[in-house]
Amino acid sequence: MEKRGLYYGCLTLAMMIVGSSVVAGKVMAERLPIFLASGIRFGIAAAVLLIWLQIKEGGFPRIERKEWCWLTLQSFAGVFLFSICLLVGVRFTTAMEAGILTATTPALVAVLSVWLLKEKWERSLGAGLLLAIGGVAILKFHAGFSDTQVTFSWLGNFLVMMAVAGEALFTVVGKILSPRLSPLAISTAVAGIGFLCFFPFAIVQAWTFDFSSLTGLDLFLLLYHALIVTVLAFFLWYTGVSRVRGSVSGLFTAVMPLTAVLLSVMVLGEALTHSHLIGMALVLAGIAAGTWRSGEGSSVEREKEDQDRGCPEKTADERGRQPC
Repeated sequence: MEKRGLYYGCLTLAMMIVGSSVVAGKVMAERLPIFLASGIRFGIAAAVLLIWLQIKEGGFPRIERKEWCWLTLQSFAGVFLFSICLLVGVRFTTAMEAGILTATTPALVAVLSVWLLKEKWERSLGAGLLLAIGGVAILKFHAGFSDTQVTFSWLGNFLVMMAVAGEALFTVVGKILSPRLSPLAISTAVAGIGFLCFFPFAIVQAWTFDFSSLTGLDLFLLLYHALIVTVLAFFLWYTGVSRVRGSVSGLFTAVMPLTAVLLSVMVLGEALTHSHLIGMALVLAGIAAGTWRSGEGSSVEREKEDQDRGCPEKTADERGRQPC
């Protein structure tokens, strides 16, 4: 039970960090070229993770071709697509609305878990999806926007939802890989592939960018995204994902929008309207209905299966290297 609490704590802290990146990303997107900033971020993160991996585990384990394909898909969806869609999306919508929209991530994770991880579909999941969709719809029809603002708000929120899809795929693929690869190995590979995705575009933007214009705030934002949002959050997330079911880990992504909304009010001074509260309440109700029951049940069932088979509890590094 204590170790389960530790893994849940890792997932919670990871999503709090990712939620803070919605607000920090909005500030960074208004100050720096997106591809250049992302290239620098993942370049620094990949270098730090590679050194850490070499010291802690002696380098990469043997990775099969199929696993490289999964890692590439995971990095493209959860790093490249997520970063670009989120950073561009928050230019056209508020950080608060972007944060609330990310609350649909658990529902998407639950659907992908049924499809890719063969987890059981339940009626509660369908009800949860309907509630989450209703919450998102309410967010889009609250009063107070001009036609032009609505157009750009829809564009921004569409891009944020694309980022959410990437994040959901990122979570589920991480669960597929976790039985054999350690959290640190997955984090390093994903960050490295992400850097390669951004590199060509970053070079183009770097050619015309005046690096002498960088301020202390710019450097702080770059280092925060590289070391905290990428290195620390990746490692915490994969540590938790490696020990819980996909639908359970999806539940913890609900921490991300709550953190984003809170920081949007505290840091950016954005207004919290009744429509935001109603929309968020419906989304969170959908999360609870769609993921809590099936996720916890699946987790208990898996633990019971392991006990019946006499499998000892193993660390993340030992998982998959010696069959139970």
